[in-house]
Parts: sequence; structure tokens; C-alpha cells
Amino acid sequence: MSPQAKGLLITTLGALLVVPDSLFVRIIEAEPLVIAFWRNMISGLGIFLGVLMLQGTQPFRAVLGTGWHGAVYVVTLAVSGVLFVLAISLTSVANAVFIIAAMPIFAAIFSRIFLHERISPRMMMTIAAVIAGLAVIAYGSGETENASLLGDFVAMLVAASFAAGLTAARRVRQVSMVPAIPLAYVGSAVCLMFWVDVTDVPREQIWIVALHGAFIVGSATFLALGPRYITSAEVALLILLESVLAPLLVWFVLGEDPGVWALIGGAVVIGALAVSNAVVLMRRKGA
Repeated sequence: MSPQAKGLLITTLGALLVVPDSLFVRIIEAEPLVIAFWRNMISGLGIFLGVLMLQGTQPFRAVLGTGWHGAVYVVTLAVSGVLFVLAISLTSVANAVFIIAAMPIFAAIFSRIFLHERISPRMMMTIAAVIAGLAVIAYGSGETENASLLGDFVAMLVAASFAAGLTAARRVRQVSMVPAIPLAYVGSAVCLMFWVDVTDVPREQIWIVALHGAFIVGSATFLALGPRYITSAEVALLILLESVLAPLLVWFVLGEDPGVWALIGGAVVIGALAVSNAVVLMRRKGA
């Protein structure tokens, strides 16, 4: 198998494993913060043990040596992990994942503000299209099943928080931030222990909670390995699979109709990002 094919396969598996994330949040009968605790604790410990067994403690020391840039990444990742569960609980899955998919737009804006990077005409058009799509989604929140403007706002905070972390991480791009994932997830879980009764989970659903964490571990592992073999534009295109398939999965399993406004707005957001990434990919292949 060629490195290109290997990278596409690995990244696709990573994107597919994260698709049921929203469904797990929906079907686990517990408070959102309890779900967030177990999601982050199980996946964080799983990734921690994986990195420790394969590479030892050096990667963790490297992350700690990145200073406040690494600290910002860890904190924003921890916050976005908790807010994701809240967003799924407060609004429709379709609204949440389509809004969170706009994260690259926030990253471009933050890079302009904090890193003084120029926003290309291509990205300007993408930003305009995504904003239009988000406006359509927000407009339909009053009519879409399970949707709410509050949940939409929380989903936007998820996108903005994670984008802020990625912007900070770009300052120390020579260091792999994979070991920062368990630091963020386990850290956020420990904080949640002081706010909720983490044992308040139906006994018959413990296996679902464990499976939820396992899916996140698998997804994080594959998505970390994929960029070794393919370009970031190809990775970004494949990650959009989650935004497309997650609402369809919840619709199929739970009957949650995403609504016409979410589908229209989501199509604009996903389409704009897909075209933008495809343009970058074609330019690099033509170079």
C-alpha cells in the first residue's frame, strides 16, 4: 500500500470513529457534565497510556516545555471538550456539528489577529460563505427539532475555543501536541469531579460509556497518524465526513430530523469548506 493510500485509509477511519460521538451523548441517560467527565476521562487515560507505552514520558515533557502556548492549547482543548457535550445537549446535532465545522474560519481570523498572517482572497470568500450558512442555521433554530439559539451559541464557543488553541499551537509547531490531549481531557475531568456526581450513570449503560471513550481514543489516534502520510488539506476534507454523517446517524437511530434550515445552512458551510480545501489540494498537486 502506498503512503498516500495508507494516509487516506487511516484518516478516514479516524473521521468515521468520531461520527457516533454525538449519538453517544444523546443516548447516555446522564447529566451533560457527567457525560463530559466520562468521555474526557476514559479517552484521556486511553491516549495517555498509548503515548506512554509507545514513546515514554519525553513527548509529555516536550509539551510542558512549550510554555504558555502549550498551556493555551491544553486549556482551550479542555474547555472545548466539555462545551461540545453541552452543545449537543442544548441544540440539535445537525446545528451543533455544522457550526463546529466552521472552526477553520475562527482559526484564520485568530491567525490574522495574533500571528499577523494575511487572509487570502480564497479564505475571505470562504469566511463570507460560512457566515451566511451559520446565519441560515441560526434563523431556523426556532423551528428545528431540539434546536436552540443557546445551544448554537455554545457550539460556536466550541469552534472558537478549539481554533484559539490551534492558533497558539502553531507557535510551537515543531512539537507534537498529541500528548496534550490527555492532559486536557483528564484535567477537565478532574475539575468536573468537584461539580457533579460522576457515579450518576445508569448501571446498564456503563458499557456504552466505556465504548464512547474507546471511540474517541481510536479517532484521536488515527487522526494523529494520518497527517504523516497526506497533506493537511486532504485531512481537512476527510474530517468533514463527521459533520455530514453525524446528523444522518442520529436521524437514522433516534429520528431527530435535522430540519430544512439546518440542512441548507449546513450544506453552505460544508460546501464552502470543502471547495476551499479542494482548491488548496489542487494547487499543491499542480505545483
